[in-house]
Amino acid sequence: MDREDRSVESSELSIGASLKRRAVARIIDSLLIGIVIVYAMPIAGFSEGFTTSVLAVAIVTAYFTLTESHAGRTIGKMALGLRTVGPDGGNPSLEMAFRRNIWYLLGLLPYIGGLAEIAAVIYVAVTISRSPTNTGWHDTFAPGTRVVSSGH
Repeated sequence: MDREDRSVESSELSIGASLKRRAVARIIDSLLIGIVIVYAMPIAGFSEGFTTSVLAVAIVTAYFTLTESHAGRTIGKMALGLRTVGPDGGNPSLEMAFRRNIWYLLGLLPYIGGLAEIAAVIYVAVTISRSPTNTGWHDTFAPGTRVVSSGH
């Protein structure tokens, strides 16, 4: 697939996808990843503890980073007709995709990791809802990235 085939027209980049559509896509992805973690980790011999937490955070971070950098979309975004793009309208680089999703590492904080992740989700939602271009904090942390309607 040519770079041109994967890029989004500049007019589509002016306003990002709505918070509602992005949230539904994230819920779909979270449910899918949750099912994998809940069922696969015990089969692999992981049940509780810090090692399991590290592995779960690594799986979640890798899923979002790799799918966004290589395909421009996660399963949830695909279902909702959304796409993550980089500054040039193509897929974000691996570094940019990681920076957008680095907040998942908050889950590694002992005792408060879950609360820190919830706070990050709320902050991202608030920044998207207050932005005229529907750009969240995590989009600005990876400059030039955004989630747009894919038109497919």
